[in-house]
Amino acid sequence: MIDIVNQINATQRRLGEQAVATGPGRSVLLRRTYDAPIKDVWDACTDPERLGRWLGPIEGDLRRGGTFQLKDNAGGEILECEEPRLIKVTWILGEGMPTEVEVRLSPGDDGGTRFELEHASPARIVDELVRAYGPGGTIGIGCGWDLALLGLDLHLRGEPFDPATWLGTPTGRDFAVRSCHAWGPVIQAAWGTSDDDIAQAVAFAVGQFAPGA
Repeated sequence: MIDIVNQINATQRRLGEQAVATGPGRSVLLRRTYDAPIKDVWDACTDPERLGRWLGPIEGDLRRGGTFQLKDNAGGEILECEEPRLIKVTWILGEGMPTEVEVRLSPGDDGGTRFELEHASPARIVDELVRAYGPGGTIGIGCGWDLALLGLDLHLRGEPFDPATWLGTPTGRDFAVRSCHAWGPVIQAAWGTSDDDIAQAVAFAVGQFAPGA
């Protein structure tokens, strides 16, 4: 049984301003600690077979300068790969805008690992989208990574997890709804979004992950 509340509370969430190759950026930043040694977490994040068990099937040349493609998801180029502390890639979904994802690992307390993931997009484009459509898309990005970080935790603990089907389960839908609501206050505090607008943004994101919830 997955403790959904504890999983939601295990992650710290905020918005940042991580630059991208094209200039200023806006980012979602997630932090949590895993009860696993840094070598194991690194291996789970870089070994194709293990990635398939918590993130999704992946193909490519998984080294600095190589490229990757996640099945039915994003692909890109591996910009940095510094074992066992740093992975940085471009992250492009279909015809979407180029974005960048950076994973940072460091030794934690009692043999665990501190994990940070920052997903940055061009600031100009993000600002235009927020002005036109509200911040629901940003909430969706955050929720998507919440799901991935949960999957990684279950994988590291040896618990079964299918990234292709788990979101369709009642537990998966509950987690997604709670994740969207957890991102709401973060975005409201960072951008000063009104109560009504943030409620609409959260509802939009929930509709993408758990229609009818």
